[in-house]
Amino acid sequence: MFEVDAGTQMVVLFFLLLFLRVPVAFALGLSAVYAMWQIGFGLDMAGDLIASGIAKFSLLAIPFFILAGTLMGSLGIAARMIAFFRILVGGLPGGMGLVGTVVCLFWGAVSGSGPASVAAIGPLIVRGMAADGYPPAFAAGLVCAGAGLSIVIPPSIGLVIYGVIAETSIADLFTAAIIPGLFMGVLMLLALPFAGAVEEGSPTLKGLMPEAYADLPYGRRLWTAFLDSFWGLMTPLVILGGIYSGAFTPTEAAIVASVYAILVGGLIYRTLTVKGLYDALTAASASSAVVMLVVAYASLFGWVVTVDDLIGKYSSILLGLSDNEWVILLVIMLILLIAGMFMDAITIMFITLPIFLPVMHELGWDPIWFGVLVMVNLAIGLFTPPVGINLYVAANMTGMPLEKIARGAVPFLATSLVGLAVIAAFPEMSRFLVDALK
Repeated sequence: MFEVDAGTQMVVLFFLLLFLRVPVAFALGLSAVYAMWQIGFGLDMAGDLIASGIAKFSLLAIPFFILAGTLMGSLGIAARMIAFFRILVGGLPGGMGLVGTVVCLFWGAVSGSGPASVAAIGPLIVRGMAADGYPPAFAAGLVCAGAGLSIVIPPSIGLVIYGVIAETSIADLFTAAIIPGLFMGVLMLLALPFAGAVEEGSPTLKGLMPEAYADLPYGRRLWTAFLDSFWGLMTPLVILGGIYSGAFTPTEAAIVASVYAILVGGLIYRTLTVKGLYDALTAASASSAVVMLVVAYASLFGWVVTVDDLIGKYSSILLGLSDNEWVILLVIMLILLIAGMFMDAITIMFITLPIFLPVMHELGWDPIWFGVLVMVNLAIGLFTPPVGINLYVAANMTGMPLEKIARGAVPFLATSLVGLAVIAAFPEMSRFLVDALK
């Protein structure tokens, strides 16, 4: 009689629970506990396994990067940055579409989370693009695609998780992701002509910057906006400069970013209030709790995967698909892309990487390049119709139907898939800065 091992039952039960709309963290935990019971391990081990799974110093970066991004959005730092870029590049072809792309890339160096980036900068960008004549659904699609790059451009929460799972240098991963992340952003600009008819006329600054200097001559307007946004613009330099100079580790950089945001909001912009700080801490704590709960139960899930040798079984199946490594890579990318439409990046990595990493080592792939490729895959999944997570956040943010936003995201999906193919075909793009800095 055909028997299904406990590990495979666990995977099937996990997807069944997801289908029944059980939260991801609890679906992971329940299916893992069921498998442990099937295998015969005492459930008293679960607590120790969960605790050991999250007791990693590198994981401290997650809540602090989330807090930093929350503070940047709530203290008016994001609005000042958008106003500056609006003046700097808003008059070029593409107008606010170009501004939105630049801001999304810049914000990726602050937030580290795709859905959080949509919520933080989405309303301002969509409103500004609509003022320029862009269809609101197309504007929301741009935000979904650009915010997805937050898990590619350092400091990325996804790269932190990958570094922990793959036991790879997080600093090297951050370095490797810079060029591919910028490349994906440049490709987004190719989608702007597909927005449809854009109203003629010069872009308006209404609602995008303080009226006190909106009517100033261009030079004074640009200089005033630069001074107003200077400390916000310095954020990526503080974070990444400290990491690459060796002043602090990526984990410590997350703490520095949070303290920096508080100092800027409290001492320079004077937008920080006790209530505002409390609200930011509450929002960041709630978001961090969700992420860390997923990490905790995913570690239990991963332990069962290892004990029941699902890694060996499934990686052997992957390696047996073809003698051509490009075929295997294509299958891996398709799995990640489809999974990204239904689950968050952290859950996907904890489930799939234990299986994919042995395949990576067997085929001699570079773990740094593979990590960047995984992040680009998952970033695309965040806004891939019909159920990309960023699309849901944008629909909630704008009040537009999800289907309409999904259609607006299609041009960006097309350019992003081209970028994914290029990054896969040319590992040198990911290795260039890593090798240059060594």
